[in-house]
Amino acid sequence: MTAHIIYTGDLRTSARHENSGSVIETDAPIDNHGKGERFSPTDLVAVALATCILTTIGISASIHDLNIDGAECEVTKIMTSNPRKIGELVIKFSFPKSKPFSDKQKTKIEHIAKTCPVYESLHPDCKKTLSFTWPV
Repeated sequence: MTAHIIYTGDLRTSARHENSGSVIETDAPIDNHGKGERFSPTDLVAVALATCILTTIGISASIHDLNIDGAECEVTKIMTSNPRKIGELVIKFSFPKSKPFSDKQKTKIEHIAKTCPVYESLHPDCKKTLSFTWPV
């Protein structure tokens, strides 16, 4: 992956994915001199973890003929200071009510969530709190 990034001023950047041309713009958060009108770089880390987990679960699901379409999550980023960094990422997953999951499948999915590439790449001091809501 190669991206071309330009600082566009006013604490904003524009990142273009070379292969697809897709663009992501960032803005500094309000609590760090920005306008908070776009994802901040640390927001993208939080989103990267959540989307990596769902994507990795999706890869395994397709291999094992399991449909997770409609699975959702909400990610909350908690910053710390001195030094300013991501202190915790809280992700709440919910899976479609129309699709039952066995205990074995639930265990596998929860294991995959904690071993996706982004999860493994984050510093151990960054707390990662994951919760799962399964259909009854």
